[in-house]
Amino acid sequence: MSTTAFGPEVVATAFRVVDVTGVFCAAIIGAKLARERHFDAIGFATLAVISALGGGMARDVLLQKIPVAFTDPFYLAGALLGALVAFFWRLESKWTNRIITVADALCLGCWAATGAQKTLALGLGILPALMMGLTTAVGGGIIRDIMVGRIPRVFGGANLYATPAALSAVLMVIFFKVGMPVLGMGISIITSLIFVLLAQWRGWTLPEAPDFTITLTTRQLRQLLRLRDLKIRGSRTLDKEDETGEIDLATGKNTGAKHAQIIDNYNQNETNNRPES
Repeated sequence: MSTTAFGPEVVATAFRVVDVTGVFCAAIIGAKLARERHFDAIGFATLAVISALGGGMARDVLLQKIPVAFTDPFYLAGALLGALVAFFWRLESKWTNRIITVADALCLGCWAATGAQKTLALGLGILPALMMGLTTAVGGGIIRDIMVGRIPRVFGGANLYATPAALSAVLMVIFFKVGMPVLGMGISIITSLIFVLLAQWRGWTLPEAPDFTITLTTRQLRQLLRLRDLKIRGSRTLDKEDETGEIDLATGKNTGAKHAQIIDNYNQNETNNRPES
């Protein structure tokens, strides 16, 4: 087999290993939530499958494709295996959580890039590609949290998770447009890994919406509007005064020209009545 034929196969296999590993770890995360809620085996399997495969299945349905989980047995098997492992072991040690976090960060970038790449390959635009990338990466977790009556963590209050996925999707779009999707996939995965780990370490979160409150009553609002009208009228009056002279504040009439005429007549009379030397 030639090098050119062997290289793409190795790369595709590596990405598939990362993908299935992410499915396994996401299934464990969903099953751990089932343990917290004291679910039975059916609940473990359901949350594990939804958490691991829900985003990709939603993406494929929206793109009118058969979900990969239905055509590749490794995906569904990996999700069920993760549920089985979490059902018999609590997996709450420090190192176990670290390993799961690293694997989840890896698959987050892989899923976001995969969603964006598949969308662009169908001829759709950049915004749909970003949307499908985010749906693939975080859609399963959102569905899982809603199923147990919990606010999805990507909506706030947790360390950055959807933001690294969005960045990975953007990177994939850029590299796809320049004809290097394989390199884009690798860089998206590495970027997501570094971003997620830094967010976990530093506790990065997105800021909440500012709380600006307007306490004006209706009467105060009317007074402000009246004051604004008075200022506008005063500004127009000053502009008129600058152009034509003084303004009689009592009548609002222009008296500058009249005063100027009186002064001119007085000066003319003084000149005429001056005795000749």
